[in-house]
Parts: sequence; C-alpha cells; structure tokens
Amino acid sequence: MADENGESGFLSYTASLITQGKHRFYTLTIPSDVLARTCFVVDRDEDPIQGFQRLLDKNRAQQIADYIDAGFGTIPTSIVLSAQSISEFTYHRRTRTVRFLDNPKSFLVLDGQHRIYGFHLAKSELRVPVVVYNELTRVDESRLFIDINTKQKPVPNELLLDIRKLAEYRNDLETRLGDIFDLFATEPSSPLLGSMSPSKRKKDHISRVTFNAAVKPVLSLFGEASSSEIYRVMAAYLAAFIGQAAERKLDIDTTQPIAFRAIISIFPEIAQRVRDRFGTRYSADDFAAVVSDMLKNVKQSSVKNVGNSVSSYAKIFTDNLKTKSIF
Repeated sequence: MADENGESGFLSYTASLITQGKHRFYTLTIPSDVLARTCFVVDRDEDPIQGFQRLLDKNRAQQIADYIDAGFGTIPTSIVLSAQSISEFTYHRRTRTVRFLDNPKSFLVLDGQHRIYGFHLAKSELRVPVVVYNELTRVDESRLFIDINTKQKPVPNELLLDIRKLAEYRNDLETRLGDIFDLFATEPSSPLLGSMSPSKRKKDHISRVTFNAAVKPVLSLFGEASSSEIYRVMAAYLAAFIGQAAERKLDIDTTQPIAFRAIISIFPEIAQRVRDRFGTRYSADDFAAVVSDMLKNVKQSSVKNVGNSVSSYAKIFTDNLKTKSIF
C-alpha cells in the first residue's frame, strides 16, 4: 500500500495539530480496519491481537463489533493513541497531513482498547475519530494512560436507566419497572410522591437503581398484571406500611436503600396474609390491618440503625409476624 506520495507501506491522512499545555497532538479520522491492524495494547515484543484477547473483555468487544456490523450505530468518541518510533510518524504542515507506517506496532492504545478490539472482530468498516500523540516517553504514556482512565467520570446508572426509556432500548422487564417507577414518581396519590429521583442519586430520595433492585425480585408475583395494577397494589402496601410505622412512632426512613429494599422484600409474606384474611382486593386498609399486627412489637431501637444487610433488616419485621407461610 502506498501513501499519496507513492511510498509503499505508508498511510497518509488529513489532520489538525493541537497544543494543550506541554503536549501537542493530532486529530484525524482513520478507517477502523487500519486501526485494527496498526494498534496494540501490550509490550511491543508480543503479538497485538493476542494481547487484546488476553488483556481485554472479548464479550464487550464483540458487543461493539455487533453494534458496528448492525449498521445503525455511531462511535463519535476519539480513540487516543501514542505513535511509536517504528511508525515513522510525521506531520506535514503545508499539506496538513500525517504519515505513518502500516505496521502492527505503530500505535500504543492509551484509550479505546475495547473499541480497537471490536474493530478486529467486526466484519464492516467505518471512519473513527482519533487523537495521536507523538514522541512520548514511556513515562509520558503511563501518566496519560492514568489521567485518561482515572479522571473520566462514568455516567451514573440512574441516568442510564432513565435515558434508556428515551432511547427505546429497554426490554420488557425494564419497561415494566420503569413504568411502575414513573407512576410512583408522578401519581398524586403515590405514597412516595416527592421521594423519587429518576436520573441520579439524591439524598432522601429513591433512585431507579434502588427501586429496580427492590421491586424486580417480587415482580413475578404479579404475573401478567399491568403496570398500573402493580402500582395500585404496591402503593396500597407502602401507604399502609408508612402510615402504620408513623402511628407507632417508628422512625423508618423508606428512602434509605436498605430500608426500602427490606420493606419491599417482605411484601410477598404480607400479601399472603392479606389474601388469606381479606381476599384479593389488596386495599390500603387490608394491608394496614396486617402491617399493624406485625409492627405491634417492633421497637424503635431495632429499626434505628439500618445497617448494610437487607435480609437482617427485613428479619426485624418478619420475626414479628404471627405465622410463617410462603406466598
């Protein structure tokens, strides 16, 4: 393969030179198949492809490859590379182009290792934004790698769950959980109104992550019931629990993740007793009657410290149920 000057083995691409602090780097786009064959992540004496396979998660890389091959996706974030001396990397200011050798060890990957590995696995190609540093020492490379991989802040899971709804990426289970969460967050009659935080962790609020972790294990009890019906029953239960706890002056903060998950975890046992005594209306009054009996002997000292165990906190309540049964 020859570059625009006809030199065999070299590749050439239009690029911009940027200076930040003491570093200079180049921004350009390079075909994904070129990146796949010119980048490595391990010591230069080792095989590049084997290096990717040994150090990185193949399943994650395969997901990237499938995303590329589907033809509908886009990967706009830049791969960050360090040009190695073997690449003979040069920048021509007059033509605003960079030139480098088409060699398996031309670039050390500083950021974007899984994307590069995905390019190895993908059947199709695309142009990828790239940032290339040149003439870095091993110390410079190490420091940049640390900076890039420690100063980037991951997107909170709460925000990702919230955005998945807009992106139409949610599966059936996520859709049901999301719909139920939204009802608790927006219905005027919700016992949790004003205490739900859909897109981030927030003090004294229940996030989507906490809500999903609590509700998912009990969701199968409702079979094919609609999200609105599930909300109705669970809202009746939570309203009864919160009301009875307040009546008995038990300081139970339902917005604390451990407490909320514990309260939801005992829902099957409470619902069983409600059904045995009152049938399947599952009204707030029916739940209140059962919860009242359960909380009758619970002491404030036992619920004061939530601790870190959902099962231990739940046991405070289940130990005070008169009889045991399985829902």
